[in-house]
Amino acid sequence: MLAKLFSYTLIGIDAAPVEVEVDVSPASMPKTVLVGLAEVAVKESTHRVERALVNSGYLRPADRVVINLAPADLKKDAGGFDLPIALGILAGSGQIALDRPGDFAVVGELALTGETRPIKGVLSMVLRAAAEGRDGVVVPRANAAEAAVVEGIDVYPVGSLAEAVGFLSGQLDMDPEAVDLDEIFSKCSHMDEDFVDVKGQDYAKRALLIAASGNHNCLMIGPPGSGKTLLAKRLPTILPPLTPAESLETTRIYSSMGRLAPGQALMAVRPFCTPHHSVSDAGLVGGGNPPQPGQISMSHKGVLFLDEMPEFNRKTLEVLRQPLEEGRVTISRAMNSATFPADFILVAAMNPCPCGYRSDPRRSCSCSPPQVEKYLSRISGPLLDRIDLHVEVPAVPFTQLAEMPPGATSAQIREQVLEARARQARRFAGEGTLVNGRMAPRQLRKHCKLKPEAMSILKAAMEELGLSARAHDKVLRVSRTIADLESSEDIQPQHIAEAVGYRSLDRSVWM
Repeated sequence: MLAKLFSYTLIGIDAAPVEVEVDVSPASMPKTVLVGLAEVAVKESTHRVERALVNSGYLRPADRVVINLAPADLKKDAGGFDLPIALGILAGSGQIALDRPGDFAVVGELALTGETRPIKGVLSMVLRAAAEGRDGVVVPRANAAEAAVVEGIDVYPVGSLAEAVGFLSGQLDMDPEAVDLDEIFSKCSHMDEDFVDVKGQDYAKRALLIAASGNHNCLMIGPPGSGKTLLAKRLPTILPPLTPAESLETTRIYSSMGRLAPGQALMAVRPFCTPHHSVSDAGLVGGGNPPQPGQISMSHKGVLFLDEMPEFNRKTLEVLRQPLEEGRVTISRAMNSATFPADFILVAAMNPCPCGYRSDPRRSCSCSPPQVEKYLSRISGPLLDRIDLHVEVPAVPFTQLAEMPPGATSAQIREQVLEARARQARRFAGEGTLVNGRMAPRQLRKHCKLKPEAMSILKAAMEELGLSARAHDKVLRVSRTIADLESSEDIQPQHIAEAVGYRSLDRSVWM
């Protein structure tokens, strides 16, 4: 007999449909053949499935079993085909009848005992099933929470092969899994960090307020212990809360990599990723065969923090150029390619010199000018051009640490960010852009018109600092955000002057 079930495989973070065909026919000796460009993990599933069948109380067919995973030219990886293969063998050998009305997809890995185990990428698979109009998806119980957040499709969690058989044969009634998204966000959106913990550093706080308001990239320069990491970790606390659509985008990246905590349904807070400076190109931007997301995609809709940026391999840093411009990254291989979302705020930190104390009044710097120049040259000019804000973070004096009253909380700063973002949303209505930091050149000409006085300040800065055309556009974007924070319809001269002030590494004092 021939049985057919529908399942899915992952290609990057996207799900592709797979038909699982199982043919059981008489033969002199039992043999199981798996075809359909299956990788090693899928080929090994036949042994797991056979023992799961026997240990669940079913018979292993003493016949020839041919399992075909279609389409034949699509590579299939991971263990998510165990459950549909086991059900196909039982149906093909006549041990069960799949009588449940409706069009269902089945995914899941099996233990030798017949229990189900969680798999990666369930969220993408259920999203694809919903887009195809299927009636429901049968998933392992451990994946039920993340699968059930998808609207328009029923998700049925099963804890074992026997439970899946009972449901699909119509012998067991089961209610679809349900989750309360409002409850998830209310419970899981709390963050422990708060800007009230940061003493002093008003200039850096102002820069991060601008970065959060307009989605601008930021580089902080200061001696060790001045609070650069402390500030960076608190940037997500002032960003707008994740919308349900943004949460789905981010969650499916983590789901495809198996990074969701057990029982976690959604990412309720913006991600904050801090790769070590020894990270490889593939670890940062993504890679492998098939391609997998890297740290920049895991930072999607959140913050990517590169501490001690000059210590990163220069070649590795250069791969950030395309994602910073386009908000996505494409990994190409000989057989296939994959595009991953990578819309993040880059926050980097560095010392002003190799020893770190060039700008610290309490410590003397032992670095020569050539050493400083070599240290700063580890970050290329084109990459610096793509960073909107260069912020000096000086050492905090003792009086501020001991006596200074608490500053504004993250909640208070976030209110300013939300007001600025609301102005941008009204401005860009219908244009596809949401924030100033992502304005296209055409939008710059439309929304960043300067009056003569402001134009003269920008012209002087261009000539004195030798700013590139890209840096010119960055200054305009930042000045537009500063104007939004002050509820100004026009970009004033002081807004341009402040934006130019955030180009520290373009000034000769750093060379």
